[in-house]
Amino acid sequence: MEAVHLTKVVPESNQRRYYRLHIEPGLFGDWGLVREWGRIGAGGQERTDWFADIADAEQAQSVLARQKAHRGYRASLHIL
Repeated sequence: MEAVHLTKVVPESNQRRYYRLHIEPGLFGDWGLVREWGRIGAGGQERTDWFADIADAEQAQSVLARQKAHRGYRASLHIL
Protein backbone atom coordinates (compact mmCIF):
# COMPACT_ATOMS: atom_id res chain seq x y z
CA MET A 1 0.00 0.00 0.00
CA GLU A 2 1.32 3.38 -0.98
CA ALA A 3 1.70 6.17 1.55
CA VAL A 4 -0.28 9.34 0.84
CA HIS A 5 1.62 12.61 1.27
CA LEU A 6 -0.42 15.82 1.29
CA THR A 7 0.61 19.43 1.80
CA LYS A 8 -1.21 22.70 2.20
CA VAL A 9 0.80 25.87 1.61
CA VAL A 10 -0.99 29.23 1.74
CA PRO A 11 1.62 31.98 2.26
CA GLU A 12 -1.00 34.71 2.70
CA SER A 13 -2.30 33.06 5.87
CA ASN A 14 1.07 31.56 6.94
CA GLN A 15 -0.19 27.99 6.47
CA ARG A 16 2.50 25.40 5.72
CA ARG A 17 1.09 22.04 6.73
CA TYR A 18 1.57 18.41 5.88
CA TYR A 19 -0.54 15.29 6.34
CA ARG A 20 0.72 11.76 5.75
CA LEU A 21 -1.28 8.52 5.71
CA HIS A 22 0.17 5.02 5.53
CA ILE A 23 -0.93 1.52 6.43
CA GLU A 24 1.12 -0.89 8.53
CA PRO A 25 0.46 -4.49 9.60
CA GLY A 26 -0.16 -5.08 13.30
CA LEU A 27 1.16 -7.90 15.45
CA PHE A 28 -2.15 -9.76 15.66
CA GLY A 29 -3.29 -9.83 12.03
CA ASP A 30 -4.83 -6.37 12.19
CA TRP A 31 -3.91 -3.30 10.14
CA GLY A 32 -3.06 0.19 11.37
CA LEU A 33 -3.78 3.39 9.49
CA VAL A 34 -1.07 5.76 10.68
CA ARG A 35 -1.77 9.48 10.35
CA GLU A 36 0.97 12.06 10.79
CA TRP A 37 0.37 15.80 10.58
CA GLY A 38 1.87 19.13 11.51
CA ARG A 39 3.68 22.19 10.26
CA ILE A 40 6.21 21.62 7.49
CA GLY A 41 9.70 21.66 8.95
CA ALA A 42 8.55 21.09 12.54
CA GLY A 43 7.66 18.10 14.66
CA GLY A 44 4.12 16.91 14.31
CA GLN A 45 1.59 14.56 15.80
CA GLU A 46 0.77 10.93 15.08
CA ARG A 47 -2.27 8.72 15.52
CA THR A 48 -2.92 5.09 14.60
CA ASP A 49 -6.40 3.67 14.01
CA TRP A 50 -6.67 -0.14 13.91
CA PHE A 51 -8.78 -2.21 11.49
CA ALA A 52 -9.57 -5.92 11.26
CA ASP A 53 -8.58 -6.19 7.60
CA ILE A 54 -6.58 -4.24 5.07
CA ALA A 55 -9.61 -3.38 2.91
CA ASP A 56 -11.16 -1.39 5.78
CA ALA A 57 -7.86 0.41 6.42
CA GLU A 58 -7.51 1.28 2.73
CA GLN A 59 -11.07 2.59 2.59
CA ALA A 60 -10.47 4.77 5.65
CA GLN A 61 -7.25 6.07 4.07
CA SER A 62 -9.11 6.97 0.90
CA VAL A 63 -11.88 8.76 2.81
CA LEU A 64 -9.39 10.79 4.87
CA ALA A 65 -7.38 11.74 1.77
CA ARG A 66 -10.56 13.01 0.07
CA GLN A 67 -11.55 15.00 3.18
CA LYS A 68 -8.13 16.64 3.32
CA ALA A 69 -8.25 17.42 -0.42
CA HIS A 70 -11.61 19.10 0.14
CA ARG A 71 -9.92 21.29 2.78
CA GLY A 72 -7.19 22.44 0.40
CA TYR A 73 -4.47 19.81 0.81
CA ARG A 74 -2.76 18.66 -2.38
CA ALA A 75 -0.77 15.54 -3.17
CA SER A 76 3.00 15.91 -2.97
CA LEU A 77 5.88 13.54 -3.63
CA HIS A 78 7.30 13.95 -0.14
CA ILE A 79 7.10 16.03 2.99
CA LEU A 80 9.01 19.27 2.60
